[in-house]
Amino acid sequence: MCFRIVIFVLFSISASMAQEPQEYLDFILPLIKEAGKELLTADNYQVEHKKEVYDLVTIYDRRIEDILINKIKKKYPNHKFIGEEESEINGISNLTDTPTWIIDPIDGTSNFVRQIPFAAISVGLVINKEQTMGVVYNPFLNECFTAIKGEGAYLNGNKIKTNGQTDINKTCFTYELSLARNEKYGDMYMYRLKHLTRVIPGIRSYGSATISLCYVAAGRIDAYQCDGLYPWDAAAGVLIVREAGGYVCDSNGGEFNLMDPNYLATSTKKLSDEIMAIERIADEERIRDAKAKTEG
Repeated sequence: MCFRIVIFVLFSISASMAQEPQEYLDFILPLIKEAGKELLTADNYQVEHKKEVYDLVTIYDRRIEDILINKIKKKYPNHKFIGEEESEINGISNLTDTPTWIIDPIDGTSNFVRQIPFAAISVGLVINKEQTMGVVYNPFLNECFTAIKGEGAYLNGNKIKTNGQTDINKTCFTYELSLARNEKYGDMYMYRLKHLTRVIPGIRSYGSATISLCYVAAGRIDAYQCDGLYPWDAAAGVLIVREAGGYVCDSNGGEFNLMDPNYLATSTKKLSDEIMAIERIADEERIRDAKAKTEG
């Protein structure tokens, strides 16, 4: 009898833990979609600059982040937060085992202020330092990408998969370029792009990390790479790619680190390996040229 009770209790706990991420998703999804209405009805595209001229923020960035954090706090008062706008003031918190909501109120602010429909609200939930649940919602195209760890990735409720591309000669590759990244990674980008464009027929730049990741997950593009990002640029999107069957590593081929998210996301590991092999050749050439210039 006691044995049966123990089994029943363990089963009940296990079932409860399995349902918990779905509970979080069911809670946050309507809040995100409600926040999306703020963007659809926006009529004030005035921007402010943060520390750098290229780092834009609008009243909607702050408003949406405040709305989401306040409503999550009311429901889950013991949870923690890493938000793009909040981190600008208080710095980025370290991850703990406590459930932590990582929020980007508008990913693609530059697109948003120009009324280009590639901007999204991104919310990821990390539990025990593991990406557990993610939502990326583009209200302009009415596309909502979701994922729960171990349960697949979805677009508007329909399951999605990467396209399985393995041939680099047939690849559509998204590579994010900007003034911010050029200051630190400019030479590396130029050398890598010189080599990549010799074999890759299509290179794009959408101006939104989260949307680009979701496009890999949905099979619309085959690969996306970006450096100099923050946790809110990857907390939801990377999980969505992985749950769609894609592969994610850091930009040098190592293990992806959410708190220092420089990454390459691809439809398959084989494609990732092919891209990394070309980029290593480009990096070696860059180092040789820099050495020759110094010695000369």
